[in-house]
Amino acid sequence: MSTTGRYTITAALPYTNGPIHIGHLAGVYIPADIYSRFLRMTGNDVAFICGSDEHGAAIPMRAKKEGVSPQVIIDKYHTIIKKSFNDFGISFDNYSRTSAPIHHETASEFFKKLYDDGKFIEETSEQLYDPEAEQFLADRFVVGTCPKCGHEEAYGDQCEKCGSSLNATDLINPKSTISGAEPIQKQTKHWFLPLDQYEGFLREWVLDGHKKDWKTNVYGQIKSWVDDGLRPRAVTRDLDWGIPVPVAGAEGKVLYVWFDAPIGYISSTKEWAAREGKDWEPYWKDKNTKLVHFIGKDNIVFHCIIFPSMLKAEGSYILPENVPANEFLNLEGNKLSTSKNWAVWLHEYLEEFPDQQDVLRYALTANAPETKDNDFTWKDFQARNNNELVAIFGNFINRVVVLTNKYYDGVVPLPGVFSEVDEQTLAELKAYPAVISSSIERYRFREASQELLNVARLGNKYLADEEPWKLIKTDEERTKTIMYVALQIASALATLSEPFLPFTSKKLKSILNFSKFDQESTWNEIATKEVLLPAGHQIEKGQLLFSKIEDIEIQRQLDKLEATKKANEAENKVIEPQKDTATFDDFTKLDIRVGTIIEAEKMPKAKKLLVLKVDTGINTRTIVSGIAEHFSPEEIVGKKVTVLVNLAPRALRGVESEGMILMTETPDGKLVFLNPDEDGVNPGTVIS
Repeated sequence: MSTTGRYTITAALPYTNGPIHIGHLAGVYIPADIYSRFLRMTGNDVAFICGSDEHGAAIPMRAKKEGVSPQVIIDKYHTIIKKSFNDFGISFDNYSRTSAPIHHETASEFFKKLYDDGKFIEETSEQLYDPEAEQFLADRFVVGTCPKCGHEEAYGDQCEKCGSSLNATDLINPKSTISGAEPIQKQTKHWFLPLDQYEGFLREWVLDGHKKDWKTNVYGQIKSWVDDGLRPRAVTRDLDWGIPVPVAGAEGKVLYVWFDAPIGYISSTKEWAAREGKDWEPYWKDKNTKLVHFIGKDNIVFHCIIFPSMLKAEGSYILPENVPANEFLNLEGNKLSTSKNWAVWLHEYLEEFPDQQDVLRYALTANAPETKDNDFTWKDFQARNNNELVAIFGNFINRVVVLTNKYYDGVVPLPGVFSEVDEQTLAELKAYPAVISSSIERYRFREASQELLNVARLGNKYLADEEPWKLIKTDEERTKTIMYVALQIASALATLSEPFLPFTSKKLKSILNFSKFDQESTWNEIATKEVLLPAGHQIEKGQLLFSKIEDIEIQRQLDKLEATKKANEAENKVIEPQKDTATFDDFTKLDIRVGTIIEAEKMPKAKKLLVLKVDTGINTRTIVSGIAEHFSPEEIVGKKVTVLVNLAPRALRGVESEGMILMTETPDGKLVFLNPDEDGVNPGTVIS
């Protein structure tokens, strides 16, 4: 089990151009919170640090789109994100923001130290410039075709389809997102961190030093980058939103967001230490401190190559002990997307599933994308709750508490002699803290969550085998021992569940009346103390820890996603370009009339065709229409339709069609009749 020590735990700074969604939670914040809570419970000194990332080109881009200032954007989303984390129970010791003065000061000092020590390369290079907007284009203000995979909407810093890191000048057919103009190249001066000079350090530190203890997905990506050869990377950019470069001759330039954002961990630690009356430096500069970064796989390069190179260049900072990056979480089979609103937003979940934070925490942990991309589905969420939390965890606690109140008025009974089954059950219970600890310390949070559930399974099996509800009629003394053992398991669950299910843990501790103890039992005491819940201790009345989630609640969420999908399809629907100009004389040649379908049948051996008899007011004629996949013959008989009656006849599968039914198609692909279906509009009425 973990020995006591000092830990600095960081969680990736969320970008303030949108709220938090389940992909962020599963990939970064829930595992980081489980780890930090566990470390505190095992007696460690923990600084769990985060904050909002508020610089970079995407902020002014969004501000421009919404017609507001960048400050309005960052204030809006910082508030939403911080409240969501707090309401969800993420136990940050400090949540800061990179617009804070302490961060501007810290990042500027860091840059100046490297600048003064000659760690940067100063270069004048050709950068993309928008001649219409009259400004240099930050990477996110440029889109074009990825030179590696051909994706036509790659950004100037990264292709989101193939994941390749790019320079804006690498793009094929680049365009400015500000004006739509084709950029030109123009000279500008910037400072670069020569990453190529740190290849030897990175090979020794990561590729040799952490080959066995870092995740294979993390190690593999680092190795690929280093083996490919590292190149100098700009630490400044031409932009008016960010931290001004603190040296002469850098007017109109700011620190590149990838450079200033990870320094946000340091500035947030400073902010926390000042508030708590602590010294911040041991958390970042003492070699006995363990630094762990929790991130998603899209941040591996920044946290395992670039930021460590920055820390190494500065000279006084420790390096991360581990960077347990997760893969991506998809949603109902599709990639999560902030821009397409394809997400389950945390703040909306908290409103729609009140007091059910732990259900989402558990579902995302049990299905976490630790080694490969995983898929979140609402059906799985429902099953995790109903079949595991309710049926296993909640069921055990409910039975123990109800029976204790029924038989002993809520007082923990005095046990008699333990049977072999009792001894074995208590021995198994004492082993679980070490088992769960081992999983957590190896960053296997999925595995750890299932071991927690196994504690509840142990309790359920014990009760099912011993059947105290039957034994109470014939052996009251034996029943007391059974209930005492069951209450020890319940007490252990109250503690062991805290890192995973903090709200449930708090509720269970209240039911078991933990406040009566001088101090709460710690993680390690479950394995060492003989008695967790003493005889004579009074517990409270029961309350349900979890409630069943009904199908109607899940369908509501599925309908919400379906509406999003249709809205995206409508937005992305290609509008047919205007056809060649028609003269008035061309239009007057068309004879368009109202008709009524009086008969309809499917065309034999034709999937799409219906054969219609249509009363055009002139006559009754046959019209073949390709609408069979959208309408049954029965539902359109009697329907008024718009008909082009003077279309030249055309043979279709041996049937002569004399006209055309006019229709349109909705964005989701549904055919709709152009239908003047009003009283008094009769067949033969001319449309002009």
